[in-house]
Amino acid sequence: MRVLMVCLGNICRSPMAEGWLRSRIARTPALAGRIEVDSAGLGDWHVGGPPDPRAIATAAAHGIDISGQRARQVQPSDFRADSLILCADASVLQQVQRRCGTAAALGIERMLVWAGLPPPFDLADPYQGGPADFQAVWDRIDAAGERMIGRLQRELGA
Repeated sequence: MRVLMVCLGNICRSPMAEGWLRSRIARTPALAGRIEVDSAGLGDWHVGGPPDPRAIATAAAHGIDISGQRARQVQPSDFRADSLILCADASVLQQVQRRCGTAAALGIERMLVWAGLPPPFDLADPYQGGPADFQAVWDRIDAAGERMIGRLQRELGA
């Protein structure tokens, strides 16, 4: 199974979500080695570049190194049948659904909805903000991530 996290430019929200989920899956024996985690963005503005320094610092403050990630744009190959695509917000979700067309992805949903968190369902974009905004996004990812791990275990019968 493959889980793809998607945001606008693949330098803030989706790299932090990828780092959190990848780290947690690696520490969950029932899931380790069974799920590939990746991230991408809608736009090509940052392709090949690292995550935003504030995203790197926020993840590092929680013991997760995302500095080696490189931004990439969503590709048609991302819509494989074994892919679960989790989007940062409603706008990103709509764009991904348009690009998916008739592809047979396992599911395309807003990350916070799929995780079963209460509203708000959009993961706010911290790009124009400061460290507190990145921390607020991390906190939502952390809350969603714990629920996502549980759901992944149930869905994979782990």
